[in-house]
Amino acid sequence: MSVTETGATVWLTGLPSAGKTTIAYELAGRLRAEGHRVEVLDGDEIREFLSAGLGFSREDRHTNVQRIGFVAELLAANGVKVLVPVIAPYADSRDAVHKRHLQEGTAYLEVHVATPVEVCSERDVKGLYAKQAAGEISGLTGVDDPYEAPESPDLRIESHQQTVQESAAALHALLTERGLA
Repeated sequence: MSVTETGATVWLTGLPSAGKTTIAYELAGRLRAEGHRVEVLDGDEIREFLSAGLGFSREDRHTNVQRIGFVAELLAANGVKVLVPVIAPYADSRDAVHKRHLQEGTAYLEVHVATPVEVCSERDVKGLYAKQAAGEISGLTGVDDPYEAPESPDLRIESHQQTVQESAAALHALLTERGLA
Protein backbone atom coordinates (compact mmCIF):
# COMPACT_ATOMS: atom_id res chain seq x y z
CA MET A 1 0.00 0.00 0.00
CA SER A 2 1.22 3.45 -0.81
CA VAL A 3 1.11 6.23 1.74
CA THR A 4 -1.39 8.08 -0.44
CA GLU A 5 -3.93 5.24 -0.53
CA THR A 6 -7.41 6.73 -0.78
CA GLY A 7 -9.97 5.16 1.49
CA ALA A 8 -13.67 4.96 0.81
CA THR A 9 -16.86 3.62 2.32
CA VAL A 10 -18.98 1.48 0.03
CA TRP A 11 -22.39 0.90 1.60
CA LEU A 12 -24.27 -2.04 0.10
CA THR A 13 -27.94 -1.73 1.04
CA GLY A 14 -30.72 -4.14 0.15
CA LEU A 15 -33.15 -6.65 1.57
CA PRO A 16 -32.12 -9.63 3.71
CA SER A 17 -30.61 -12.35 1.46
CA ALA A 18 -30.16 -9.88 -1.42
CA GLY A 19 -26.49 -10.82 -1.79
CA LYS A 20 -24.87 -7.82 -0.10
CA THR A 21 -22.38 -9.73 2.05
CA THR A 22 -21.48 -12.23 -0.68
CA ILE A 23 -20.72 -9.42 -3.13
CA ALA A 24 -18.76 -7.50 -0.47
CA TYR A 25 -16.49 -10.46 0.30
CA GLU A 26 -15.97 -11.18 -3.41
CA LEU A 27 -14.95 -7.55 -4.01
CA ALA A 28 -12.79 -7.51 -0.86
CA GLY A 29 -10.78 -10.45 -2.17
CA ARG A 30 -10.23 -8.74 -5.49
CA LEU A 31 -9.19 -5.45 -3.88
CA ARG A 32 -6.80 -7.20 -1.48
CA ALA A 33 -5.22 -9.05 -4.39
CA GLU A 34 -4.51 -5.63 -5.92
CA GLY A 35 -2.80 -4.50 -2.72
CA HIS A 36 -5.58 -2.40 -1.16
CA ARG A 37 -6.32 -2.36 2.55
CA VAL A 38 -9.89 -3.58 2.91
CA GLU A 39 -12.31 -4.21 5.75
CA VAL A 40 -15.81 -5.66 5.56
CA LEU A 41 -18.14 -4.40 8.29
CA ASP A 42 -20.63 -7.25 8.28
CA GLY A 43 -23.98 -6.28 9.78
CA ASP A 44 -24.36 -9.49 11.80
CA GLU A 45 -20.90 -9.16 13.34
CA ILE A 46 -21.50 -5.48 14.14
CA ARG A 47 -24.76 -6.34 15.88
CA GLU A 48 -22.95 -8.93 17.98
CA PHE A 49 -19.95 -6.83 18.99
CA LEU A 50 -20.65 -3.11 18.51
CA SER A 51 -24.41 -2.88 18.78
CA ALA A 52 -25.21 -5.67 21.24
CA GLY A 53 -28.37 -4.84 23.13
CA LEU A 54 -29.99 -2.90 20.30
CA GLY A 55 -33.30 -4.19 19.01
CA PHE A 56 -34.97 -3.63 15.67
CA SER A 57 -37.11 -0.57 16.36
CA ARG A 58 -36.66 2.34 13.99
CA GLU A 59 -34.61 4.17 16.64
CA ASP A 60 -32.36 1.17 17.32
CA ARG A 61 -31.84 0.55 13.61
CA HIS A 62 -30.89 4.22 13.18
CA THR A 63 -28.41 4.02 16.09
CA ASN A 64 -26.89 0.84 14.62
CA VAL A 65 -26.44 2.45 11.20
CA GLN A 66 -24.87 5.57 12.74
CA ARG A 67 -22.40 3.47 14.73
CA ILE A 68 -21.42 1.51 11.65
CA GLY A 69 -21.15 4.73 9.64
CA PHE A 70 -18.85 6.25 12.27
CA VAL A 71 -16.50 3.26 12.22
CA ALA A 72 -16.59 3.09 8.42
CA GLU A 73 -15.72 6.77 8.05
CA LEU A 74 -12.90 6.47 10.57
CA LEU A 75 -11.36 3.55 8.68
CA ALA A 76 -11.92 5.12 5.25
CA ALA A 77 -10.34 8.39 6.41
CA ASN A 78 -7.24 6.32 7.16
CA GLY A 79 -6.89 4.79 3.72
CA VAL A 80 -9.02 1.67 4.07
CA LYS A 81 -11.62 0.53 1.54
CA VAL A 82 -14.57 -0.21 3.82
CA LEU A 83 -17.30 -2.44 2.44
CA VAL A 84 -20.51 -2.24 4.46
CA PRO A 85 -23.10 -4.90 3.56
CA VAL A 86 -25.79 -3.63 5.93
CA ILE A 87 -29.53 -3.37 5.18
CA ALA A 88 -29.91 0.17 6.63
CA PRO A 89 -33.61 0.22 5.73
CA TYR A 90 -34.25 3.94 6.24
CA ALA A 91 -33.12 6.59 3.76
CA ASP A 92 -32.64 9.24 6.47
CA SER A 93 -30.20 6.97 8.35
CA ARG A 94 -28.16 6.33 5.20
CA ASP A 95 -28.27 10.05 4.35
CA ALA A 96 -26.90 10.94 7.79
CA VAL A 97 -23.95 8.59 7.25
CA HIS A 98 -23.37 10.08 3.79
CA LYS A 99 -23.43 13.62 5.23
CA ARG A 100 -20.87 12.64 7.88
CA HIS A 101 -18.56 11.39 5.12
CA LEU A 102 -19.06 14.60 3.14
CA GLN A 103 -18.26 16.74 6.20
CA GLU A 104 -15.06 14.77 6.76
CA GLY A 105 -14.11 14.78 3.06
CA THR A 106 -14.23 10.99 2.88
CA ALA A 107 -15.38 9.13 -0.23
CA TYR A 108 -18.75 7.41 0.13
CA LEU A 109 -20.61 5.26 -2.39
CA GLU A 110 -24.11 3.90 -1.97
CA VAL A 111 -24.85 0.64 -3.77
CA HIS A 112 -28.35 -0.78 -3.95
CA VAL A 113 -28.35 -4.56 -4.25
CA ALA A 114 -31.81 -4.52 -5.81
CA THR A 115 -32.92 -8.12 -5.47
CA PRO A 116 -36.71 -8.63 -5.49
CA VAL A 117 -38.22 -9.85 -2.21
CA GLU A 118 -39.43 -13.02 -3.97
CA VAL A 119 -35.85 -13.96 -4.87
CA CYS A 120 -34.58 -13.05 -1.39
CA SER A 121 -37.31 -15.22 0.12
CA GLU A 122 -36.25 -18.17 -2.04
CA ARG A 123 -32.58 -17.70 -1.06
CA ASP A 124 -33.50 -17.18 2.62
CA VAL A 125 -29.87 -17.52 3.70
CA LYS A 126 -30.64 -17.19 7.43
CA GLY A 127 -34.16 -18.67 7.44
CA LEU A 128 -35.71 -15.30 8.28
CA TYR A 129 -38.40 -15.38 5.60
CA ALA A 130 -39.49 -18.86 6.69
CA LYS A 131 -39.63 -17.75 10.34
CA GLN A 132 -41.65 -14.66 9.40
CA ALA A 133 -44.06 -16.73 7.28
CA ALA A 134 -44.51 -19.15 10.21
CA GLY A 135 -45.27 -16.26 12.56
CA GLU A 136 -42.12 -16.88 14.62
CA ILE A 137 -40.70 -13.39 14.00
CA SER A 138 -42.06 -10.04 12.90
CA GLY A 139 -40.43 -6.85 11.70
CA LEU A 140 -38.69 -8.46 8.73
CA THR A 141 -37.35 -5.69 6.50
CA GLY A 142 -39.17 -5.58 3.19
CA VAL A 143 -41.95 -7.94 4.33
CA ASP A 144 -43.68 -6.55 7.41
CA ASP A 145 -41.23 -3.74 8.17
CA PRO A 146 -40.32 -0.90 5.78
CA TYR A 147 -37.40 -0.80 3.39
CA GLU A 148 -36.79 2.52 1.67
CA ALA A 149 -34.81 1.75 -1.47
CA PRO A 150 -32.28 4.38 -2.54
CA GLU A 151 -33.71 6.72 -5.15
CA SER A 152 -30.39 7.49 -6.83
CA PRO A 153 -27.64 5.15 -5.67
CA ASP A 154 -24.16 5.36 -7.15
CA LEU A 155 -24.76 1.83 -8.49
CA ARG A 156 -27.75 -0.50 -8.65
CA ILE A 157 -26.87 -4.20 -8.79
CA GLU A 158 -29.49 -6.67 -9.97
CA SER A 159 -27.87 -9.64 -8.24
CA HIS A 160 -30.58 -12.04 -9.39
CA GLN A 161 -29.64 -11.35 -13.03
CA GLN A 162 -25.86 -11.82 -12.82
CA THR A 163 -23.23 -13.84 -11.00
CA VAL A 164 -21.54 -12.75 -7.80
CA GLN A 165 -18.35 -12.20 -9.80
CA GLU A 166 -20.19 -9.99 -12.31
CA SER A 167 -21.74 -7.98 -9.47
CA ALA A 168 -18.35 -7.50 -7.79
CA ALA A 169 -16.80 -6.57 -11.15
CA ALA A 170 -19.45 -3.89 -11.71
CA LEU A 171 -18.71 -2.43 -8.29
CA HIS A 172 -14.95 -2.62 -8.93
CA ALA A 173 -15.48 -0.76 -12.22
CA LEU A 174 -17.31 2.01 -10.34
CA LEU A 175 -14.46 2.29 -7.81
CA THR A 176 -11.96 2.45 -10.66
CA GLU A 177 -14.02 5.09 -12.48
CA ARG A 178 -14.10 7.20 -9.31
CA GLY A 179 -10.34 6.84 -8.79
CA LEU A 180 -10.76 4.65 -5.71
CA ALA A 181 -9.35 1.34 -7.00
